[in-house]
Amino acid sequence: GVQTCALPMPSIGYGSDKRTRNIHPNGFKSVVISNVSELEMLMMHNRTYAATVAHNVSSKVRRSIVERAEQLAIRVTNANAKLRAEDDA
Repeated sequence: GVQTCALPMPSIGYGSDKRTRNIHPNGFKSVVISNVSELEMLMMHNRTYAATVAHNVSSKVRRSIVERAEQLAIRVTNANAKLRAEDDA
């Protein structure tokens, strides 16, 4: 059969501006981290970078990452993921 496909192909023209490439709507670049030491690398860059906790991080580690991020004033994009209703804030 004749295949007519009107979907736009991926092409280089769709790339976003170099300056804004990895920047999220909240104005930060996000960096995926899996542990507290990776979070501390972002300490120097907390103006430009926000941490995103990797999705395979356990909720125990996740809680300690989020707490440490608060001390370092680092923005965590998915801070309340996987917290469930645990009332020990």
